[in-house]
Amino acid sequence: MTMIDVAASEDVALDSALRIDVENREICLARDSFGVVHAIDDLCTHGEVSLAEGEVEGCAIECWLHGSQFDLNTGQPLSPPAFEPVAVYPCQEIAGRILLDPNTTVN
Repeated sequence: MTMIDVAASEDVALDSALRIDVENREICLARDSFGVVHAIDDLCTHGEVSLAEGEVEGCAIECWLHGSQFDLNTGQPLSPPAFEPVAVYPCQEIAGRILLDPNTTVN
């Protein structure tokens, strides 16, 4: 597993998300309500819109267009209309930096 430095910790506030491009992949970095940073595919599997533009609450992110929610740990949809999960990438926060491996998924 090769971790890549993708952002400063301060770039992702509590209960917020940020879209980044890593090796030609759009990835959503989200900091949940507990302060943990997650990395998932940015596109909603239902409407193909940016999840980073949605709201983070607890350990879930909600698609702004149709309201589907995804678990940030597993990528599983928590509510319709989405039924397919989004990919989840290994992510770590070390010394004020966020690192992830865009070539490995954990689900």
